[in-house]
Amino acid sequence: MAGPSTALSPVIAASTHWLARAYPGGEANTVTHTLAELQARQAITVAAWLRYPTEIDAALVAIAGPGGSAILDWRAGSEPEDEFADGEGWRTWVDEVVVSWAACLLADPMLARRGVDAVIAAMPVPDQRPRPHGRRGGLPNEFRRLLQPDARDREAAALLRHPDLLEPIAAMHRDQLLYLLDAEQDRTPLAA
Repeated sequence: MAGPSTALSPVIAASTHWLARAYPGGEANTVTHTLAELQARQAITVAAWLRYPTEIDAALVAIAGPGGSAILDWRAGSEPEDEFADGEGWRTWVDEVVVSWAACLLADPMLARRGVDAVIAAMPVPDQRPRPHGRRGGLPNEFRRLLQPDARDREAAALLRHPDLLEPIAAMHRDQLLYLLDAEQDRTPLAA
């Protein structure tokens, strides 16, 4: 499992930035905005680790690039005035599949739990040596805002977690995520 590979840092940062801008949690430089961005980052991180599960995968995406935000911008109706303007280069590091999977995780708590569980299951077992300052809760605690948002988190991410608003993005690659997490059998089609 790639996990905290630094090769994924540009993808995680750019994809988080895109998601937080497309579904803002308040004015920039406010606590509300920060709380929404933290939830977006946690969902993007899980999605990126699922999408690029090995060090080699992470290194290859760092070399080849993830594809950019053009289709996401179009689907979300948030196309920039000039995507080639100064300061817009981060858009080339946005990964469409990672953002779509993160949208699925944000909109569906059960799917988020499955995603985090899959990441945990694939990570190498840490050595059994005692740590001087061990973390309480381990890896799942790092994804608390994704898995167990409190009232303040939910309020900050009202747009970011709204299933109807996320649907155009989540639907793009949901089937792949459901297959990967073996969650297809849990989904029943709506009656016509």
